[in-house]
Amino acid sequence: MSERTASVDARRWPDVATLPRAPRMRTAAAERLVRRAVGRLPLRVRLAGGAPIGRGGPLMVVHDPHAFLRRIGSVGLVGLGESYMAGEWEAHDLVGVLTVFAEHAATLVPGPRRRQRGARPPRQPAEHRTGDLPYDMPNELLTELFALFLDETFSYSSALFRGFPAEQHLLPAAQHRKIDRLLDLAGVGAGTQLLEIGAGSGELAIRAARRGARVLTVTLSRQQQELVRRRVREAGLEHRVTVLLRDYRMVLGRYDAIVSVEMIEAVGQEHWPQYFMTLDRLLAPGGRVALQTITMPHERPAASRSTYAWTQKYIFPGGPLPSTEAIGQIVTRCTGLRPAERIRFGPHYAETLRLWRERFTQRAADVEALGFDETFRRMWTFYLANSEAGFRAGCLDVQQVLLTKEEMAS
Repeated sequence: MSERTASVDARRWPDVATLPRAPRMRTAAAERLVRRAVGRLPLRVRLAGGAPIGRGGPLMVVHDPHAFLRRIGSVGLVGLGESYMAGEWEAHDLVGVLTVFAEHAATLVPGPRRRQRGARPPRQPAEHRTGDLPYDMPNELLTELFALFLDETFSYSSALFRGFPAEQHLLPAAQHRKIDRLLDLAGVGAGTQLLEIGAGSGELAIRAARRGARVLTVTLSRQQQELVRRRVREAGLEHRVTVLLRDYRMVLGRYDAIVSVEMIEAVGQEHWPQYFMTLDRLLAPGGRVALQTITMPHERPAASRSTYAWTQKYIFPGGPLPSTEAIGQIVTRCTGLRPAERIRFGPHYAETLRLWRERFTQRAADVEALGFDETFRRMWTFYLANSEAGFRAGCLDVQQVLLTKEEMAS
């Protein structure tokens, strides 16, 4: 049986609506692998009505073991996410289950099978169906969706809290704290000529302008340009902030400071040297670059280059995340910039994602009213939970990094 009977739109979600083709032997092997792996984990997995397997911990209930195992056997951990989207498994503590998987990712698959999978990794479709990505929705719909779970700053990046556990009403102040620390790191003040690469929600440009800086912020998204221009106009700061629809590589001039929040993740690994070389070209001598970036441990990006992850397929078709070591090596080898300071605050991203996920869940009826089907809602819930799990397990981190450039000799 290959067709799903659940209410999944096969036109929009073909790989969720239809089970992948897989020999029975591979599905049987997947079951043996799952039972063996779970038997060593601090996790409980109940396949249909059977007794839970595992060593205790959060419970994962698999309603359709055949479909679940077929996906795992065919497309690995991509199948784990697609199976959740299809409603084939549930977990009351979804983040807890995914955190266990993240913590033990390196040992879930035996060595020979890992090497076999690495030799023929899942391939990204030649034509990525970006119509399902939130960034490609009509501007009004995108704004309405994100407004349901983001705070009033409309910031879609990690906040910086004073302490844990974080609470919803503290999120705007925590976002401002993140922005202010980045601006402090870049030395932004009255008269600073500031370049922001990736306009975000416009909140950073607005706060920099209120310090007396003159800000140029660039984006490739016309939707984002319209959003930021509107917010800047409402703040009465049009005379200090310019919002351009432009590739950062096409920017001209020299700037006292450059800032960018979680932008390098979208650049692509092959373009990292050019990214930092462009920062070097645009930064005036004695200037400062302050970046906020999600990072992975240095050994992980190399392993992930050959895999096509669930997040890349359904949320963000970017490349591997950088490591601290990779950033330092590229900057030192290719530019006149030098790493000067960094702060790591991964647990703050986990808390930010938890607050977004809780708000998204609370507003489920409003999400549905916007026209997003159950599969989308499950996809987005899985994305937020899986990202939170990555930060809680230490597989992901977020950092603010300062790069400096020496004054020219007189």
